Amino acid sequence: MNDLTSISSTALYTAFVVYLIATIFFGATIRDKRTADMTKKGFAGTIAISLTIIGFLAQLVYFFTRWAAGGHAPVSNMFEFVTFLGMSLVLAFIIIYFIYRLSILGLFALPISMLIIAYASMFPSEISPLVPSLQSHWLFIHVITVSLSQGVLAVSFVAGLIYLIKQIDQTIFNKKTLWLEIILYSLIVALGFIITTTTFNAMDYNASFEVPKDGRVVQMDYHLPAIAGPKGGELLTEDKMSPLFNAPDWMQGKDAPKKLNTLIWSFLTGSILYGLIRLVLRKRIGAWVQPFLKNVKPHLVDEIMYRSVAIGFPLFTLGGLIFAAIWAQIAWDRFWGWDPKEVWALITWFFYAAFLHLRLSRGWHGEKSAWLAVIGFAIIMFNIIVVNLILAGLHSYA
Repeated sequence: MNDLTSISSTALYTAFVVYLIATIFFGATIRDKRTADMTKKGFAGTIAISLTIIGFLAQLVYFFTRWAAGGHAPVSNMFEFVTFLGMSLVLAFIIIYFIYRLSILGLFALPISMLIIAYASMFPSEISPLVPSLQSHWLFIHVITVSLSQGVLAVSFVAGLIYLIKQIDQTIFNKKTLWLEIILYSLIVALGFIITTTTFNAMDYNASFEVPKDGRVVQMDYHLPAIAGPKGGELLTEDKMSPLFNAPDWMQGKDAPKKLNTLIWSFLTGSILYGLIRLVLRKRIGAWVQPFLKNVKPHLVDEIMYRSVAIGFPLFTLGGLIFAAIWAQIAWDRFWGWDPKEVWALITWFFYAAFLHLRLSRGWHGEKSAWLAVIGFAIIMFNIIVVNLILAGLHSYA
């Protein structure tokens, strides 16, 4: 089992590195067509997609060796689910690439996939026995289908982001450029989370608190300096930073104060990183990226955006509603409750249903669809991050 776990971890790390190299080669395909050698450009694109496929195969090795080591499909905790989501995004991108041959999609899709995988690596990666409610084949069917659908829907976000950066006038500052910059800032915050957590993990940082809970005292360990501490908590580690304030009472999810603290550190680090980037570029990130997209055909990106939702939405209907209801009936003897995860899954479904309705019946093409694609992915990430980690519910075991 240890050998399989080691192979699995190595394969995942290999996939991440290969995706990074592939991104560099995708970047080599965006040079101006008026001066670029088309043979070399085609060669760079071939190398890029070949590396992407190699990285995906390495991630498949991770997936199946971990499955063999644990005896169940590796989608039962946050590390496994989020990693599989990153793999689903890469799979969806590969399929769409061979349909449309749009290299610029890889320059955006792979970094987002790497952010997702890096985010997953921040969670405990140990293989643990399944709790009783997870011991069902329907759970794996439900989670795998949901993750695949969200990977496809993530491609619509990538296409929508490319469309917005390409089409919005970056020479003026208005609501559109502001919101676009907020989206790019959010991606930098995600990078800030990864940098912060990785740095303090490398330092083996640990601060322990005694926290009163349900009439007893439990210990809570922080792996980042405590800006937001647990309510009523007493710091046991004398040489560590004392909290500046306590987490609010309404945050009742498992380890909610610690997760709030991580969120604060992510925004702090991300904001500093964003400020440094702006200082170097001396312009908004969107305005800096836009010239590299001048050869992108907006109607092609718009079609990819729509097709991704048209494929991802039925998959999400199966996984997020139908298969989820079957599993809920088996696990909790009811097919629907008002658990936060279930509510937000329904909100996600209604949103993408509205996306397709507005596009097909109201003619919401182009920029309007692009904004909806971006908002839809924001809802998905809210569901994964906030609902899973902060709000208390039946899915808190994740």
